[in-house]
Amino acid sequence: MPHLPTLLMQVGVVILAARLVGLLFRRIGQPQVVGEIAAGIILGPSLLGWLSPSLEASLFPIESLGFLNALSQIGLVAFMFLVGLELNPQLLRGRSHTAVVTSHASITLPFFLGSLLALYLYPRLSDNSVTFQNFALFVGTAMSITAFPVLARILSERKLMNHPVGVIAIACAAVDDVTAWCILAAVVAMVRAGGATTPLWLTLAGSLAYLLFMVFVVRRLLRGLVSRHLDRGRITHDNLGLILLLVLGSAWVTEQLGIHALFGAFLVGTIMPKDPDFVRSLTERIEGLVVVLLLPLFFAFTGLRTSIGLLASTEMWMYCGLLIAAAIAGKLGGSMLAAGLTGMTWREAGAVGILMNTRGLIQLVVLNIGLDIGVISPAMFTMMVIMALVTTFMTTPLLELVYPTRMMIQEADAARRSDGAGSDFATSATVR
Repeated sequence: MPHLPTLLMQVGVVILAARLVGLLFRRIGQPQVVGEIAAGIILGPSLLGWLSPSLEASLFPIESLGFLNALSQIGLVAFMFLVGLELNPQLLRGRSHTAVVTSHASITLPFFLGSLLALYLYPRLSDNSVTFQNFALFVGTAMSITAFPVLARILSERKLMNHPVGVIAIACAAVDDVTAWCILAAVVAMVRAGGATTPLWLTLAGSLAYLLFMVFVVRRLLRGLVSRHLDRGRITHDNLGLILLLVLGSAWVTEQLGIHALFGAFLVGTIMPKDPDFVRSLTERIEGLVVVLLLPLFFAFTGLRTSIGLLASTEMWMYCGLLIAAAIAGKLGGSMLAAGLTGMTWREAGAVGILMNTRGLIQLVVLNIGLDIGVISPAMFTMMVIMALVTTFMTTPLLELVYPTRMMIQEADAARRSDGAGSDFATSATVR
């Protein structure tokens, strides 16, 4: 069968499944992205391939997956730009001691537990093609991830941006995202350096030079986009084209430097002007196509790489349970303990810990990078995908149990009336 008809059929099936399952998950109080991730798993060997191998093979023949992956990677590049665009440095200014301590604890404790667990899992789920150092660093980094966009969406839907819990959680998640991606960039550079002709020191030096160039040169040049936006009242096609070229160019540079294309896209988003109207307009121009069309393709491709059948033994499920337990203990437990010890009530601290335990799509992006560079096996990949789904799925019901939304909204409204001021967080949040 020609590749184009196959690709068109795949895209149609993926979009239909993502919308239907996403709608179902919204009906049960979950973010739609969780349902879309589940739809990708359903279309893969874990369910469709198990129920009807011939149907899965006809829908997703192996020779066509390269095209599906290419489209999904374009979607990821655009999505990581949106994630960077949404990160506003103002979130990190003027925050209390609680935010600083909690953000550090929510990174260091899960990183430590993940690295410690790697001592046990490495001889059982890896081999000599991967060094223990790279394996442990990756597992620790993956444990440290918080899905900033999903968290922002949960807080926005529940009108909790003004609540102390929302303020602390969103600030900590912003720090976590930047820190975890910096660590991951170093891990990817070290892994790729093992099979590359470019020395590691040159990769790191080139990456640092590029980072400084983007922050201190390109960032200043981009300020003119805001004034043009104010003059025209919208983002023109020429400006949008310029921004997209910059995103693609930056992704190409970081890929050539030996880290990953997604880091370049994320970097451009972080250095873009953070004027709320500009950010909102730019997000609206890009978000729809990415969210409805391209990201579901990534979920489907991830689902095709996830095979729950690899966890066929009790022992493998025990390893998976250990990963989930360590992830929850490190992220939820570490965040809650730090927040509680710095003055928050234990109910508020528990809510912060639950929110920080959200992983979602960002976790899947990280795991796919790990599988692509060979630092984790397909079985380990499947376990960590399950971990990402479990920790994200538990966020909404557990938060409602520990700190009911009605109570949080009432407290936030009371605080806003007493302050006589609006939210500092009037920035757009992507649907992720």
